[in-house]
Amino acid sequence: MTDFLKLVEHYFVDGYYNCSEAIIRAANEYYDLKISDDDLLLFGGYGGGMFSGLTCGSLVAGVAVLSKMLVKENARKEKEELRPMFLKLIRNFREILGGTECREIKPKYYTKEKACLKTVLLAAEALEKTIVEIGQR
Repeated sequence: MTDFLKLVEHYFVDGYYNCSEAIIRAANEYYDLKISDDDLLLFGGYGGGMFSGLTCGSLVAGVAVLSKMLVKENARKEKEELRPMFLKLIRNFREILGGTECREIKPKYYTKEKACLKTVLLAAEALEKTIVEIGQR
């Protein structure tokens, strides 16, 4: 298990953060993103597919991490340069987890004992793989 994955596990298990919060907090620390504690609270509502089973909060947090790393000024103006990098994350996420929506992922990986830990670790793996592929690490 990589150091990044260990941090994700720490935030999910010991910190009792949801999927999105665990990914963003671990990435903030590991990649030194300099996101304030107050701003990290923005990710609370994405857990459980925004509490509705929609897009997995781990993927949302991954997109946020890449945004923080890659967007220079304005994502809309930079979209042609950025799009391929975000599509790599989505591809990696789908390949590793078998989908992007919480309601399709949760039945595969959720356990009563560990909740969504497996999902969060696989999502972190997809993010880490993407960061390496796009040359950010």
